[in-house]
Amino acid sequence: MPSTFTRTPTETERKEPGIGGKPPVTRRPTGGGGGGGDDDWKNEPGGPRERLHRIRFFLFSALAADMLFFAVLVLAFFARQAGLAMNPRTHEFARDWTPLRLPAILYLNTAVLLLSSVTIERARLHIFREIDVLEEWLGLGQPALRRAIPWVAGTLLLGLLFLAGQVFAWTRLTAGGYGFDKSATPASYFFYLITGLHAAHLVLGVLALLLCLCTHGWFKRVDNRQIAVDLTAWYWHAMSLAWLVLFAVLALGQ
Repeated sequence: MPSTFTRTPTETERKEPGIGGKPPVTRRPTGGGGGGGDDDWKNEPGGPRERLHRIRFFLFSALAADMLFFAVLVLAFFARQAGLAMNPRTHEFARDWTPLRLPAILYLNTAVLLLSSVTIERARLHIFREIDVLEEWLGLGQPALRRAIPWVAGTLLLGLLFLAGQVFAWTRLTAGGYGFDKSATPASYFFYLITGLHAAHLVLGVLALLLCLCTHGWFKRVDNRQIAVDLTAWYWHAMSLAWLVLFAVLALGQ
């Protein structure tokens, strides 16, 4: 008796929709022939790379607004410097701007902040090192994080050293009779305003560095740790660049 073979469902010829057949099914390409491949699936919507780019966009937008704020502050600095004030005795208008001699510690602070920008960039490069990231994705350890953490810690120490130097500069000016009160001159007032606002921004960067140091316990996913270090690095670079401009204005703009 001849054997009968039943065709499997995969061998059944699909009919055109509308005459009882099943609709065509879109299949994932396997990379064999055609123009498709697995590369089309690597950057899926909502994936780590797209999420990083999206968060970077929001950070860069906020930093652009921040840089605009500092630019307005610099314009106010030059406008006040060129302004006139009325002498209450003679009732005549004259310039009352007296150039302020900057504390020498600010030059050291600038070098410290530039060095910290180098260390945080090293941390960012290590956290994205492909071979180490691959080992973390495979669950073979945390080499990327282990290599990045010392550089993050070094940046944190340098940032705290910079802030301590700024406090020392403020105390030196106060001891010299230029306090942030009625004794303040227009030049010293703008010095406190500019350096104080920048220091407040840098404090946020220090908090972000502390967050990066806690990523081992808080962020279990590799991409979350990468995003934390990456955003902190870009923010820190922006604050370093802002300080270079502000320091140049204070040192040379008077």
